[in-house]
Amino acid sequence: MTGDGVHVEVVLPGSLADLAGGTRHLQVDPEGATLAAVLDAVAAQHPVLGRRIRDEAGAVRRFVNVYVDGEDVRWQGGLATAVRDGAVVQVLPSVAGG
Repeated sequence: MTGDGVHVEVVLPGSLADLAGGTRHLQVDPEGATLAAVLDAVAAQHPVLGRRIRDEAGAVRRFVNVYVDGEDVRWQGGLATAVRDGAVVQVLPSVAGG
């Protein structure tokens, strides 16, 4: 962890863990304190995973749900959602049924 930086844990389901070398828990030190910075750090470590979470324009894909400390970011500010030091970011693909 850097001196005054943000250190975040990103939790992945098994279906995405394969894209992160098999791990379900990533530790990232983003360059900023927003969800966008966290996802940038994830993409830098695991580019294929980054493309699965965000589209070509950088937006979180429609079928991916992201939570910061248990709160759905769709209702918290999207990519601009503040992420505190020690936060837990959970990434879950939507489940379709029918």
